[in-house]
Amino acid sequence: MIPVKVKEIAFDLSMNPVLLLVDEAEIKVLPIWIGHFEAHAIAVALEGGAAPRPLTHDLLKTLCDEFGGAVTRVVINDVRDGTYYAQLYILKKDRESVVDARPSDAIALALRSVAPIFISEKVADYALPMEELFSEERQEALRQILEEHQKTSKKSLH
Repeated sequence: MIPVKVKEIAFDLSMNPVLLLVDEAEIKVLPIWIGHFEAHAIAVALEGGAAPRPLTHDLLKTLCDEFGGAVTRVVINDVRDGTYYAQLYILKKDRESVVDARPSDAIALALRSVAPIFISEKVADYALPMEELFSEERQEALRQILEEHQKTSKKSLH
């Protein structure tokens, strides 16, 4: 298992949220496309904020706490047909349970529980060198698309 951390939530060229996980040395990055609601839940946890009412992941953490359980780790353990799979490890008393989960949900809960996040060796094969994802050419292309999107949005408001 390879420990990773959430680098940030980025957006692809179509403005879809992408969860970026990096290894400890920040040499490799694993991009995982997620939904907008999941991106919001992760962003709230990263910022250390709280929603006015509990989000689903806040509720799950509260339930774990109330019933004496604790999320001990999250493992993104598989990828099939471009879809990533994760497992939540929950400890209650001396018994550990493993629950299947979407990576975005598992990570949102791990961040709230301050639990470590890991990827399997198989999943690590899909990670990219950091400089490839953040190359100047890609950044410039994204800037141009965002500028064009902003111009189009301003025109549609008038």
